Amino acid sequence: MGSYWLEGPAEPLDSTRLRGRADVEIVGGGVTGCACALALAQAGLAVRVHETREVASGASGRNGGFALRGGAMGYDHARQSLGRPRARELWRFTEDALERLAGLAGTAFRRTGSVRLAWDREERGDLRADYRALAEDGFVVEWLDEVETPGGVRFPGAIVHPEDGALHPAAWVRRLARLAADAGVEIREQSRVEALDQLEADQVVLATDGYTRGLVPELEAAIRPTRGQVLVTAPLQSPVFARPHYARHGYDYWQQTPDRRLVIGGQRDASLDTEWTSEEEPTERIQRRIEELARTLVGSLPPVTHRWCGIFGSTADLLPLVGELPGRPGTWVAAGYSGHGNVLGLACGEAVADAILGRPADPVVTVFDPARPESGLSELEPRHVA
Repeated sequence: MGSYWLEGPAEPLDSTRLRGRADVEIVGGGVTGCACALALAQAGLAVRVHETREVASGASGRNGGFALRGGAMGYDHARQSLGRPRARELWRFTEDALERLAGLAGTAFRRTGSVRLAWDREERGDLRADYRALAEDGFVVEWLDEVETPGGVRFPGAIVHPEDGALHPAAWVRRLARLAADAGVEIREQSRVEALDQLEADQVVLATDGYTRGLVPELEAAIRPTRGQVLVTAPLQSPVFARPHYARHGYDYWQQTPDRRLVIGGQRDASLDTEWTSEEEPTERIQRRIEELARTLVGSLPPVTHRWCGIFGSTADLLPLVGELPGRPGTWVAAGYSGHGNVLGLACGEAVADAILGRPADPVVTVFDPARPESGLSELEPRHVA
């Protein structure tokens, strides 16, 4: 059973083959690569995208389908680690990207809002601090004192983010790829790049998130491949989750599709050592834990129709790496979203395109600098809320 999002044949892209050398070659046909390619082609550059499998077949088609503002760290944490002005800029940066996504994605995006739940009293305190910080800085946010699920689970607090949404991630990225192809981008599927010296362009963009192994050794030390496991059930009898939900600091997440299926994932913290991996095979231990979570939430486990894994890239400080790689002129990266790539991938792919084109960058992009001291792995534990 593969990804529910990738089920069924994709419409052929029929992209144009470039004549001669590309100005920019991009490794990775997910949201980041396609967004970067589209922006560059619209500016008149000749762009070629290499995708090992098919467009959206990596993390872009294997996540939980959340379209969230912000990043992997909570807003209160961001204010403490980045400073209040930078944290505000980062959230505005992702809100702007979310609006662009809503305009580009068509029916692949639904403006539902999202709910971040407190699993226990301790997490309630963390959420309450986030809520106060967001409200103080002028962001639209709502507080709920209690949320009860159909299975009788009571969460002692929640934050509602009204502007977030639910996403069919593969449909979204395929639509983005179609726009890029229509703008003149050559998209080569089944095109594995084993080494950067295979590429001819003066400018190369690595847009592989957690699939960086073998290309740039120093990047492997900064971005850790991380497995997120998901399952999908048969349709529930009624719609019970109108919005994407996530809890336990992002270790559990679920939503209901328009046809009432439950898409649910997480529980990675039950076996962290085994989940730091680029292997895409589901494991019995994590899948059983996700099944138990589903029972807890809805009262019983409906038939499971799909199981899969996606590999995302984690960084030590929970911020992506975006920009030109130190000591490698002309080699750019936009990766390491720590489980928040659906919106950040769009924003960061466009940011790299702006840098290549010599356009002024959004000031907040400097916090993503690959050369920052914090870009190596540390004791921080990234979470996953795709």
